[in-house]
Amino acid sequence: MFGPDKCGTTNKVHFIFRHKNPLTGELEEKHLSSPPTAKIDTNTNLYTLIVRPDQTFDLLINNVSASSGSLFENFSPLVNPAAEIDDPSDRKPMDWDDNPKISDPAASKPADWDENAPMEIPDETASEPADWLTNEPLTIPDPTIKKPEDWDDEEDGEWTAPLVANPKCETVSGCGKWQRPLIKNPAYKGKWVAPFIDNPKYKGMWAPRKVANPHYFNDKTPSNFGKIGAIGIELWTMTNGIQFDNIYVGHSADDAKKLAEETWAVKYKIESAAEKVEKVEKGPGALDKAKQFAEILKDQSLEFVARVQESPLDAVKEMPHIVALFVAVLLLPVLLFSLFASKSAPAEPEEEEEEEEEEDEEEEEEEEAKETSKLVKETVKAGQTPSKSKSTPKKE
Repeated sequence: MFGPDKCGTTNKVHFIFRHKNPLTGELEEKHLSSPPTAKIDTNTNLYTLIVRPDQTFDLLINNVSASSGSLFENFSPLVNPAAEIDDPSDRKPMDWDDNPKISDPAASKPADWDENAPMEIPDETASEPADWLTNEPLTIPDPTIKKPEDWDDEEDGEWTAPLVANPKCETVSGCGKWQRPLIKNPAYKGKWVAPFIDNPKYKGMWAPRKVANPHYFNDKTPSNFGKIGAIGIELWTMTNGIQFDNIYVGHSADDAKKLAEETWAVKYKIESAAEKVEKVEKGPGALDKAKQFAEILKDQSLEFVARVQESPLDAVKEMPHIVALFVAVLLLPVLLFSLFASKSAPAEPEEEEEEEEEEDEEEEEEEEAKETSKLVKETVKAGQTPSKSKSTPKKE
């Protein structure tokens, strides 16, 4: 099987071939371990697969190599099994020690080692600031908020005004009970553990001995696929207008390239030129660019998830930027929590000023609406019809 596949989290170009086991005659599918990403757009795209007699392959998208390698090395499961395998009957000896380091049995905890000493202690050199308001709370009921007239204490409970930052605390060092700041304890040592030394009984990492693989074979020409007598297209889509044409199956890469130049290359040049003109005329704004960038990240993230399921190590090596993105997303909540946790009570006066400005703007908009309504009424009375503004539909 060969071709693009975009479904859910899957976005790749399949290359799967069936290989016949020369010992059992059974057929087994061999999947390309790290398939490239499919080209998903509205243009005509060309997918080419070249399998050579030297057991190498080249997968091209729009005449550009997207994946290449060996039929022996780049497929899972491997074409040829290992010549030797671990002996299933071999067992690790009971006295085998594979720990390179051990705790020093001769070491003992020093007499002055205090495991219970705290990591931080109050700073005894600190003193309460002169302007510290011990009897003032950090927050107070908002004096500008009044109890609603329709508030029923029996049904709604006792009404209390929302709390705001105490303005008296903003111009001084602090309010409430004063506590000494914490500093690093010079006597802190933590839990004592014995130092590690080389293990005199260490024998190395144990591994079962190797034996000949009874199922071993060596097919030197897996590129000798079975006869291809027909072509089938597996298609399930919600997108209209998908077409397939100019399909070539043969033994000449040059003939395939010539056919592509006579057919696909002509279409691709026209479509690419039209796409550039459309972009210039449309002039994508910042929002469009952001959407495009978000879509690219989404597709690449889904591709990364799919690749991780197949080969985690290869996925990390080939898409390190997506790994960095995931790490950043995971660390962002921790960073935000740390920032907010380290701040004192929010300064409400600034918020109150912003609310007052918003109320003033709303009042101005109401006044403008009243004046506009009045003008329309006067125009109608005078026998005139107010002109309607024309809107130009925007292409999505």
